[in-house]
Amino acid sequence: MKNQEKLSAIILTYNEEKNLPQCLESIRGLAHETIVVDSFSTDRTQAIAKEFGARVHEHPFKNQADQFNWALDNLEITGDWILKLDADEYVTPELRGEIHALLNADERAGSPTAAFDGYYIKRRVYFMGRWIRHGGYYPIWFLRLWRKGKGRSEVKEMDEHIVLTEGKAGRLRYDFADDNRKGLSDWTAKHNNYATREAWDYVAGLYASGDKKAFYYRLPPFCRAFAYFSYRYFIRLGFLDGAPGLAWHFLQGLWYRFLIDAKIRELQNESSHRH
Repeated sequence: MKNQEKLSAIILTYNEEKNLPQCLESIRGLAHETIVVDSFSTDRTQAIAKEFGARVHEHPFKNQADQFNWALDNLEITGDWILKLDADEYVTPELRGEIHALLNADERAGSPTAAFDGYYIKRRVYFMGRWIRHGGYYPIWFLRLWRKGKGRSEVKEMDEHIVLTEGKAGRLRYDFADDNRKGLSDWTAKHNNYATREAWDYVAGLYASGDKKAFYYRLPPFCRAFAYFSYRYFIRLGFLDGAPGLAWHFLQGLWYRFLIDAKIRELQNESSHRH
């Protein structure tokens, strides 16, 4: 007897016409329903979503956590399980098969879905067409598949993750891919925005002793960005990722971290002037 549990995929979008088709194609036939929550895109994002049969809902964007939790709290979700994907991500064929087998397990053999309420999945990042395998950037695990009603997003401006509200999580074998096709200008603009949000989180005291970034933020400002890049590029062998890897580790591991420190300093100066 087959288990045949249903899957609902939820995707947040804003002007993602270049990325969305690959994302939706990767879950066609896997997800029982696809829900796109759009922040009033001005390109063909909504049209593409509807062409793939997705339900499209519009909602003003505050941050990723608020947008995703709004979807969980306000939209009708009919699946037994929820899969979270960003528009620039897609399910690899191997992961697709693994999830399909998981949701259609033979109950006589003991359903694996009964053992866990969520699953961590490895992210595979592509940059300038190259899989970034080194520098400590693979594998990184994220909770992306969970039983409906058992998971929510952390409430943070930046680096929010899905966490289980109850139950325990397992790990799947195969990867999902992160492959942004919008180009470097979009990437830098997005990370400029990310830097602002993380600076606000830092000033608000969200990176306390229990946070995974607590040790990093105890290091001297600005110097820590150079230390982090050196650790990733030389000690964790980021140089093995070739020229695209050099660009990735420099921009994401040094430029971006340095920019955050500069924005933190700016916010602190503004606060001291107000006082």
